[in-house]
Amino acid sequence: MEEYLTDKYVKRCPYCGGTEIIEAFQSYYGAVVSPKNKLGGTELYHSVCRNCGSVLRSYVKDPEKLLKKKDRKKSDY
Repeated sequence: MEEYLTDKYVKRCPYCGGTEIIEAFQSYYGAVVSPKNKLGGTELYHSVCRNCGSVLRSYVKDPEKLLKKKDRKKSDY
């Protein structure tokens, strides 16, 4: 069986009780962009129940990419 990335925050599906939670992401066309920084964007990731397919959580891995470079934390350069 292939090993899938799992979400450390979601352990059980509230809809079917499944415990296999896999990570998926939308392609670049589904990127999240900030209204203040329309040129920058980042992929939207989802935690999906492998059993019933419910999307349990959506998130971006690097929210700093949504800000203009001048507004980012100094450690991100």
